[in-house]
Amino acid sequence: MALIKGNKKVAGDIYLLEVEGRFEGKPGQFYMIRVAEVDPLLSRPISIFEITENGIKFLYRIVGEGTRLLSKKRQGDQISLRGPYGNGYPSATGKIAIVGGGIGAAPLYETCKKLNNCNDTTAVDLYLGFSDEIILKENEWERICSSFFYDVGGIITEYVDVAKYDIVMTCGPDVMMKKLVMEGKKYGKQVYVSIESRMGCGIGACLSCTCITTKGNKKVCKDGPVFLGEEVYDL
Repeated sequence: MALIKGNKKVAGDIYLLEVEGRFEGKPGQFYMIRVAEVDPLLSRPISIFEITENGIKFLYRIVGEGTRLLSKKRQGDQISLRGPYGNGYPSATGKIAIVGGGIGAAPLYETCKKLNNCNDTTAVDLYLGFSDEIILKENEWERICSSFFYDVGGIITEYVDVAKYDIVMTCGPDVMMKKLVMEGKKYGKQVYVSIESRMGCGIGACLSCTCITTKGNKKVCKDGPVFLGEEVYDL
């Protein structure tokens, strides 16, 4: 069991959960979180938002009973936490674009932070699109990247010039990620996408998160959730 340090509402139905302890994980990986002993029966997969010296943070949206119960937890409460699971974003250098839409911003915070600290020649530009309001304060995003741009109510991909980047990493709505993958193919750029799927176990045993790729059927929880975009989108 893990001890909750904080669990606050940051925008609309979106919360930031912080858990005490020493945790491991790579950008793009996730943990399985369970809040009740009996119901809901299954754990919920939630991406790593940030790993700190004394804890780990998760940015999540209320989408069902499990996350609704999680939002009711307070400092000092305990939850079940297993992980990290899955394959995350690759290491990269050079000029990098990180593009997120809505709650798809969740795994991109730790990703930006790690990549931005690689070396002096790496530049990480962060683009985030939101439907109604920005998640967290603007300066909290600015401090983990080279430059930050966000848009509320528009289409964030309209501001991303894929051609000028060495690599693109993205998470969010399918239509957004597919457009970036198409642009990447046009200009010969690698675009990595994080796929969302219902998961039962997190280790590839239940097969509930199987997805079709150009390399055959893959398990999102074990082979992903991060894939090379051209492998999962039929272009």
